[in-house]
Amino acid sequence: MNSTTNKHIIKGIIAGDHQTLKSFYKKDLTAVRRFILKYNGTTEDVEDVFQEAMVLLYHKARSGELETLEASIHAYFIGICKNKWRNQWRKQRILEYQELRENNTLDPSESIVETLTKAHQQDVFQKHFTRLSTSSKQILQLFFEGKSMKDIASRIGFTEGYTRKKKHINKERLIQMVQNDPAFMELMVR
Repeated sequence: MNSTTNKHIIKGIIAGDHQTLKSFYKKDLTAVRRFILKYNGTTEDVEDVFQEAMVLLYHKARSGELETLEASIHAYFIGICKNKWRNQWRKQRILEYQELRENNTLDPSESIVETLTKAHQQDVFQKHFTRLSTSSKQILQLFFEGKSMKDIASRIGFTEGYTRKKKHINKERLIQMVQNDPAFMELMVR
């Protein structure tokens, strides 16, 4: 792909040109969907990652960071989506500690060290989860229960797009709080 085509697409993205954006979505959404679904994602994950990557691409385009891009903008964008999904997938494993809270039974196949480590992980998660605002906790709790964004939005009283954005922000904030906790770092060393 030549740089003229990239520049045309970048200008269209910055300008919010409907035809350029529609063409961009049509060309790249299938590849992103295939990748995320292949690696245990959902259609909601596809939508979230695609939208987040579009916002990032828009900001990079506005700041001029893409002016020297020599690769295809489509390949660059799909790379952003893949990296975002990989990072999100890794961070989701941290949030799986929520299951520990719901299942406090001892597993006879686990050693006492494993059992205590899981309990400590649960405590770290709970400590930071309780620090979130009431609406943030409610959104994440419904998300952990597997509710759809549409259901969560109707319960909370926000639009689906705003709810998706708030869920993402709250999830990222919770992950950051847990990762910055010295107790978390201690657990990761074990």
